[in-house]
Amino acid sequence: MSEFALDPRLANDTRPVASLALCEVLLMNDARFPWLVLVPRRNGLVEICDLPPEAQAALWQEVNLATQALRTLAPFEKLNLGALGNIVRQLHVHVVGRRDGDAAWPDPVWGSGRAEPYGEEALARLIDRLRAALAH
Repeated sequence: MSEFALDPRLANDTRPVASLALCEVLLMNDARFPWLVLVPRRNGLVEICDLPPEAQAALWQEVNLATQALRTLAPFEKLNLGALGNIVRQLHVHVVGRRDGDAAWPDPVWGSGRAEPYGEEALARLIDRLRAALAH
């Protein structure tokens, strides 16, 4: 089995947060939205149904864990989940907290405006807080 490789586009747009049992948890580097991306560490997957049933269950457990961690740090009114893969084929799940009046509301976040990267200090603090929340 070859070593796991993250799609370069995901690597470019995100920052690593944590490794869970199945997924890498990444923070989208866009301060406009509380936004995590979970990527199962298995090469060649495109769709959720490409995972065996036990891994599908593990994926949803990890999505739930990521959602709870995100909610404690950035309360939101609505959760958007997406596994689009139209541009980046590698299986990944977006976990996005939305608020009425946010930069894209009520439209989807994908392709909405220009990303506003976190400052380095804010990014480091947020990642530390996310790691702590995911560890509980």
